[in-house]
Amino acid sequence: MKKMIRTLAIASTAAILAAGAAHSQQVLKVGISAPMSGAAASWGLGMEWAAKQAAKAINDAGGVQVEGKKYHFEVVAYDNKYNAADGAKVAQNLINRDGVRYIVGGIGTAPILALQSLSERNGVMLFQSGWGKSLKGPKLPLTFGQSNSPYEIYKPLYAHIKKQHPNLKTVAMLNPNDATGKESEPVAVKAWEELGVKVVSVNWYERGTTQFQPVAAKLASFKPDMVDLGVTPPADAGVVLKELSVLGWSGVQVVPVATNAEQMVQIGGKAVENVYMGFAGDYEGSLATPAQRELNKGMKAALGEGLNPLQVSSYDSLLALKAGMEKANSLDPKAIAAALHQVVFDSSYGKTAFGGAQTYGESLQMLVPVMITQIKDGKLVEISRAIPEELTKRLAAK
Repeated sequence: MKKMIRTLAIASTAAILAAGAAHSQQVLKVGISAPMSGAAASWGLGMEWAAKQAAKAINDAGGVQVEGKKYHFEVVAYDNKYNAADGAKVAQNLINRDGVRYIVGGIGTAPILALQSLSERNGVMLFQSGWGKSLKGPKLPLTFGQSNSPYEIYKPLYAHIKKQHPNLKTVAMLNPNDATGKESEPVAVKAWEELGVKVVSVNWYERGTTQFQPVAAKLASFKPDMVDLGVTPPADAGVVLKELSVLGWSGVQVVPVATNAEQMVQIGGKAVENVYMGFAGDYEGSLATPAQRELNKGMKAALGEGLNPLQVSSYDSLLALKAGMEKANSLDPKAIAAALHQVVFDSSYGKTAFGGAQTYGESLQMLVPVMITQIKDGKLVEISRAIPEELTKRLAAK
């Protein structure tokens, strides 16, 4: 009898400990709103994959500890199809249906604006990669930029190109006819004009376009020294540059938002040789960190292509979220947001922080390097990583 009582007591104690462990490791859902179909599908699929790698790493290391309790992350991702209508549907699913309070990845100005209208109103933290300046500011205290935008990329990228090609005089521009293109185009125009390069034509196309010959013909008709394809995705850019080559145009080519060389080379072939990019990185090269080399290897195995800055931004955002939670010792998005203005945290690039108050009115932009790359012999070559001056000063002060 005593033996039975002892056995029951041990079993009861084990059950209590197991229940306590389960309670101390509650799950926190984190969301992603990104294109997972169409020309930009690889961006969203890769962002989901990278976020899950960060969640696994954090969970395997014991999770997040807040007020004496441990929490694990679970990633929930939806396809926003790069448009406002689907972006609004994703917002409803994430916030109202799934109860997500932290969104660690968002792509596309239009769908993110749709998401943001709900997230800010409902006290949901949002890390996003939309390229519009209107997406960040003091009136949007829970929204943070997770990757570089035109305001960070264009100046160092264009300055490098101008230095390499001092005789550049004219540029023709092309952008998708949506919120992302509309908000980034004037930033590019201003940056080129400040370098003494005249913008001879600004052109637009609808996302989903498959016939780019008329678009290319119009660009070539201006006989520009250079063509700037703005925020055109790599797949579309490959088609445009191939059509320009067929037409006999040869000049300097820049695709600032291009996130990899594989798609452009596959589609454009020799026509994309020497293209300049400001949003792609060689994550297995000498400038990459060990963490990035490991992620790049995993991305290639999982999705068949290398890592890019959009995708890795969700990984870094989850690390930032963890740091903010532990700094604030709170799960409240408002408290976490306040902590993120102060905290220096680990990212795939190394130590970083949030800044950009001079541009956005508040420290809401993750400070990561601008990677200047070029396609050489069909391969991506990373020329340099421009470290934000603000980050250098911040780390020195720290």
